This record gives sequence, structure tokens and C-alpha cells, in this order.
Amino acid sequence: MSRPPIIGVLALQGDVREHLRALTACGADVRPVRRPEDLEGLDGIVLPGGESTTIDKLSRIFGLREPLIAALQAGLPAYGSCAGMILLAKNVLDGTKDQQTFGTLDITVRRNAFGRQVESFETDVDLDGIDGGPMHAVFIRAPWVESIDDGVQVLGAVVPPGLDESKIIAVRHQNVLATSFHPEVTDDLRIHRYFVDLVRAAQ
Repeated sequence: MSRPPIIGVLALQGDVREHLRALTACGADVRPVRRPEDLEGLDGIVLPGGESTTIDKLSRIFGLREPLIAALQAGLPAYGSCAGMILLAKNVLDGTKDQQTFGTLDITVRRNAFGRQVESFETDVDLDGIDGGPMHAVFIRAPWVESIDDGVQVLGAVVPPGLDESKIIAVRHQNVLATSFHPEVTDDLRIHRYFVDLVRAAQ
């Protein structure tokens, strides 16, 4: 039997404990990632929900930005939820003037697309590749995907409150997965299990 995958959670700000708990429940060995040396030996990494501009700035302060980008470009499997989706995207609309991303996922996202904190909402979504029926999704100041490049697979979309057209809220490209919503704040482990399986397949 193969060893459990070692999956890090970027632990600069955001829903770190929630992701660590979910990944542990899915059979992974977990590790908070705050400094470059924490990347050594990882089989995958999760970029949590939180404040994307704050995580971006702290990654530079802690000297983590460039080593993390190098690891992602070398093929380290990654999953980003909400702010993590923004950080993985190559292009961000409505970001701050000095905002940078890790730029490894060929998508354009719109930051805070679903509105402010008071406009957060919950709904059920169907996701390709996730069995078991609709998933209850929590959107908190969430982005959506404006556009994708060739090779990026759309896993799910939702019609936001007050709009008539659907917006992309889950994507995958090879070993990189991203969702606009926060599965870590629910008891549904299917997204985390999907990512752990993805990491296992890449070991």
C-alpha cells in the first residue's frame, strides 16, 4: 500500500485549520506551509480561502512566493478555494493595483465578483467528476471565472443571485483544481477527497 500523500496548506492567512482538518479526514498527512523549507517533500498544496491581497503580500514577506511558483511550475498538484483560486489564476480583474498572483492556472477571474460580505450566499451546485449529487456551496466575497484558456476544464457553474447567466465556479487543469466556494467550511469532504485522489495519482 502506498504511503499517505503529504499535502501542505498555505498558512499565511485564511481558512487554514479547516483545510487541514478536511485533508486529514481524507487520509492525507498534512503540514502548514509558511516558509520555503515547508515546501520540501510535499505531494500537493492547498491555497485557502481568505484575503487574496493579504496572502500575496505575506508570501513575499516570508520569501515564499518565488519557491512556491517554482514548485507549481514544476507540477506540484494544487487546489485553491476562493482566494486560492485568485492566487492560482494568471489574470485577475478588479484586483488591487499592486496585486500579484502565482499565475499557474490559465484562467481570468473577477475578484469579489459575487459582491461584498453581506452579499455572501449558499446554494447547491453540480460538479463534473464529483459523485453523490449536488454539493452545498458557500460563497463568501467569492470570485468567478470570466474566461478560460485551452485545456482548462469547467467542472461547474452557477447563476448568481440577481443575474440571468451562469458563471464558472469550479475548474481543473491537469493537477490544478480551483473553486470559487469554500468546501472547507462545510462537512462535505468530496472536494478534498477529489483533490487527495488527484495527488495520489500524481505520486
